Amino acid sequence: MNTTILPLLLQAEDASNTAGSLALIGFAIISVIALVIVIIMLNFFGIWIRAIVAKAPVSILSMIGMRLRKVPVGMIVDNRIMAVKAGIQIGSDPLEAHYLAGGNIYQVIAALIAAKKAGIFLEFDRACAIDLAVKGTNKSVIEAVQTSVNPKVIDCPASSSERTTIDGIAKDGITVKVKARVTVRTNLDRFVGGATEETIIARVGEGIVTTIGSSDSYKAVLENPDRISKTVLAKGLDSGTAFEILSIDIADVDIGENIGAKLQAEQAEADKHVAQAKAEVRRAAAVAVEQEMKARVQEMRAKVVEAEAQIPQAMADAFRNGRMGIMDYQRIQNIQADTQMRSSIAGNEKNAPSADE
Repeated sequence: MNTTILPLLLQAEDASNTAGSLALIGFAIISVIALVIVIIMLNFFGIWIRAIVAKAPVSILSMIGMRLRKVPVGMIVDNRIMAVKAGIQIGSDPLEAHYLAGGNIYQVIAALIAAKKAGIFLEFDRACAIDLAVKGTNKSVIEAVQTSVNPKVIDCPASSSERTTIDGIAKDGITVKVKARVTVRTNLDRFVGGATEETIIARVGEGIVTTIGSSDSYKAVLENPDRISKTVLAKGLDSGTAFEILSIDIADVDIGENIGAKLQAEQAEADKHVAQAKAEVRRAAAVAVEQEMKARVQEMRAKVVEAEAQIPQAMADAFRNGRMGIMDYQRIQNIQADTQMRSSIAGNEKNAPSADE
């Protein structure tokens, strides 16, 4: 009988040990789970309660997922609370997605609240797109909304430009110098992908120059400066830009150089040089003709000398042939002597002093 009871006792003791081990393992597991829950509650309980009280609840599991994805839980919850309190229902997942995309959640929520208060329709996705578009610049989505609420004044030309005025030339040649101020507000629908302020300044400057150039006189511009702003504004210069032009105001109008007279003077000077060049050509041609005539005179004189040299030979031939006698020769000598005497007398009369002297 003792032999039978002993194995039973051993089996009972083994079962008791196994049950104790299982209970110990279960207790350890429960302790670990409880510790994890405590840690989680210590980390997220305050934020979770804050969200519940603000009626912008975020589940504990969502918070754990954010922590695993290295997303700041407090930032997401606080911005969701701010949006809900302003009457904007946004889940935590869109905020988390925008943060992971590199956006500024606070700027987006603040812009949405400002747009809602101002009565401007702005979607969350549009605000996120604007925020990502201005990333790395000195602009922000809040500034875009503020400019849409409070219009912005752009100087034309820009204050950073080397030029201080926009210069145009009227049809009478007078330069007109103009300073303009363009009042714009942001067009949120075209903010992403729309042209910037530089395009507005360039288009307004082009319109001012064109309007001045089409004026018959500078006086017409001075009499009606608003004609410039009306003409430029009617061209729809804000097309394709991130702004809507509200007004174009002429701040200053001044008179510059008389470019027309200057150009005419330069043209007259150029015409004078051309005329002088043509006159020089004609003078050179006349000098050439004169030299040619002198050469021909010398040639004729040479022929005369040549002809005179042949006279004695002709006389000798006449003596030999009997066509000329000695008396004819004496008569020629007398004529030559008489001619020389008369020439000598005429020369002495020219050189003699006058009676008055």
